[in-house]
Amino acid sequence: MLSHAQIWMAIDRLADSNGISVSALARRAGLDPTAFNKSKRTGNDGRPRWPSTESLSRILSAVDCPPDRFIELAAPDARASTGTTVPLLGFAQAGDGGYFDDGGFPAGFGWDEVELPAAATGHTYALKVQGDSMLPLYRDGDTLIVEPEAQVRPGDRVVVKTRDGEVMAKLLRRRTPARIELQSLNPDHPDRSLAADEIEWIARIAWASQ
Repeated sequence: MLSHAQIWMAIDRLADSNGISVSALARRAGLDPTAFNKSKRTGNDGRPRWPSTESLSRILSAVDCPPDRFIELAAPDARASTGTTVPLLGFAQAGDGGYFDDGGFPAGFGWDEVELPAAATGHTYALKVQGDSMLPLYRDGDTLIVEPEAQVRPGDRVVVKTRDGEVMAKLLRRRTPARIELQSLNPDHPDRSLAADEIEWIARIAWASQ
C-alpha cells in the first residue's frame, strides 16, 4: 500500500518527468492550479490530506501515464529520470524506408535520441508528434513512447505503418485475421479500416511525454 508521502512524491515526479510544475500538471488536468501545492498536502490541524482518486485519474490521463508507471514513481528509490535513452524519430521521417526492420523494430541510421524518465525495453523507441492530427490527446511536439514488443489489444493506442509508407497513431478498435479497425484520436479525422495485408506493422504506444 502506498503511503501519503509516496503518493505526493509520485505526483511531484510525474510533473518533473514531463518537464512541468505540479501547478501546470493540475491545470493540464483541468484542476485548480493550487490543487497539488505543498500547502494543500496537510490540513490546518496537521492531518494529512490525500489527493482524490478522480484527481489522480485526471492527471494520469492528461499526461498519458499508465497507473503502473505512477506506482513506479512512488517507489522510494525511483527517479524522475533514469538516464535511459532510446531512438527518436519524427512522424514524417517514420514513413520513409530504412528506419525500421520488417518487424517494426528501430533499425538503420539517422535516429536522434531522447532520454526517458522510465526504464525501457530493448526495442523501445520514440516518435515526435508533428501537426494537429492527433489532437486533443497528443499535441505537436509531444513524444510518443512506442513498445513494438508489447502485445496489442483492442482499446490500445497504437502506431501503425502501412505498406505504402503511411504512419499514423490511432486507437485499435477491432482486429481480426483479415482486417484492422482503427479509431481516430482527433474527431476531425476519419476512422480507418484496413486489410491485414495493407499493414506493415503495428505497435503499442506505452505512454507519452510532453
